[in-house]
Amino acid sequence: MPVSDITLTTRPPEAKAFADLRETAGWNNPAMEVIQKSIDNSLFWVCLYSEETLIGCGRLIGDGAMYFYLQDVILHPDFQELGLGARIMESINGYIAEHCPAGSTAGLLAAKGKEGFYTKYGFIERNGEPLGHGMSRFITD
Repeated sequence: MPVSDITLTTRPPEAKAFADLRETAGWNNPAMEVIQKSIDNSLFWVCLYSEETLIGCGRLIGDGAMYFYLQDVILHPDFQELGLGARIMESINGYIAEHCPAGSTAGLLAAKGKEGFYTKYGFIERNGEPLGHGMSRFITD
């Protein structure tokens, strides 16, 4: 399928399609009702479809005023290296430009080795100087 046939929407995905895409990336999924609540509580979605199949997505979460976090930028392995990740990020950066006021922060936690992808879109690595290292806590049970 040519890349030109891939459609981009800014509507949230169906929970099952999102869970399936997460699985292609090797990510674990919580219960379906948790996935649905997370989808519903997001600020902005961008989704890529090949025909009716979700093949990529990204979203922003946060308080909608000062803090915005890029989450779940995923592209199905069969559709990588085609410039589709750029389409996701350009859409997200468009939302940031329009909705994030001066003084706000847009952050993310990049997968290991993917930091360079995000620097192309204005994100900087937190290497400990001058800002501290990023941190996270994963809740398992």
